[in-house]
Amino acid sequence: MTIKILYVEDELFLGKIVKETLEGRGFEVSMETDGDKVVPLFQEVEPDICVLDIMLPNKNGFDIAEDIRKLNDDVPIIFLTAKTETEDVVKGFKLGGNDYIRKPFSMEELIVRIENLLRVKKENALAVSGDAINLGGYTFHLNKQVLSFKEEEKKLSYRESELLKYLFANRNSVIDRKDLLNHIWGNDSFFNSRNLDVYITKLRSYLKEDTAIEILTIKGVGYRFVT
Repeated sequence: MTIKILYVEDELFLGKIVKETLEGRGFEVSMETDGDKVVPLFQEVEPDICVLDIMLPNKNGFDIAEDIRKLNDDVPIIFLTAKTETEDVVKGFKLGGNDYIRKPFSMEELIVRIENLLRVKKENALAVSGDAINLGGYTFHLNKQVLSFKEEEKKLSYRESELLKYLFANRNSVIDRKDLLNHIWGNDSFFNSRNLDVYITKLRSYLKEDTAIEILTIKGVGYRFVT
């Protein structure tokens, strides 16, 4: 099946090169230069992945990503930008972006990142089986609240289990700390915030046997659960 890419870029010369290169690799590319026209095109094309420039006429890539996330929580989004400020990277992830490439970039890098995100999406879709979730070498049994690795089993508390489920449901995306606190504890009080730190530390220790699984701290924002 041909992979469909929604590519948004207002630099026509660069856009033509990228589009033709991707099509030469077998991708089906729908390109748009006007930010206002992207969401209608997204709904029409139903792409497998989006590659969004940030600086666009009429509507920027961040606003477009926010609109796309209201329609689809699952489609991978890669941001392209010439900006280098850290806050732009953080903002992109908070709005649901999955990856970030700074201009100028090589086509090989872009293609590798596209293929990697599509692979992760496919693996995540296959990860849930019945009442069990596959987390790398671990199996998380939802109903029993048990995390198993090889022959070892760890019984999780209710909050540990709920936290792990929330992290998994939002895997490979930046999770706002306040959203996490409100979901698990019902509010973001100082006391609950300290509790969250303790629970994150516990989950990290439970998952340490598989180095492909990480709970990354995004300073000033929250966490990213990488599987």
